[in-house]
Amino acid sequence: MKLTSTRLARIVTDALAPAYLVIAILLIIGWHSTGSADGLAWGLLAALFCGGIPIAIILFGVKRGSWTDKHVKVRSQRAIPLTATMISVLAGILIQVVFDAPRELFALVIAMLVGLAATMVVTVWWKVSVHTAVAGGVATILTLAFGQALAALALVVAAVGWSRVQLRDHTVAQTIVGALLGGVAAAVTFGLLR
Repeated sequence: MKLTSTRLARIVTDALAPAYLVIAILLIIGWHSTGSADGLAWGLLAALFCGGIPIAIILFGVKRGSWTDKHVKVRSQRAIPLTATMISVLAGILIQVVFDAPRELFALVIAMLVGLAATMVVTVWWKVSVHTAVAGGVATILTLAFGQALAALALVVAAVGWSRVQLRDHTVAQTIVGALLGGVAAAVTFGLLR
């Protein structure tokens, strides 16, 4: 089977979907926050509320016919899944506060909430790329946590942006603004709270 640019774009879009990136970064920072299994357990709990429950809601909505696909391409369909995601993240934050989660992980989840809120505001009037917003935020968090050597993650963000444009799900501007939105929200929030 020939690997066309469209097929490659679909692979990149699906493999680096927001839910997968969110779950991965929460596990990484969970471990990093304590260097132990406790941190990883906190990361798993946060991943449930920030990634697992939201993707389950989206897949349920797709199965019911409420949304076109798991990437919720149609801007007018995004309000409910984004709101449900925000509610789930807020529930996860409440658990982190009540049970005293590691500070670095808490800062990450708050940064995700800020990025999600910013994305929701922009989505009201323009179809900003959630894929690149999450990828930009993840790249920024990893760079802040592990150092500048990981700044090469910008190439991953660019690949995600390319895939979204290649599939005609977003314009170049929508992917760039998404990456900037996610990156700035992550840098400011995570930087201040960790």
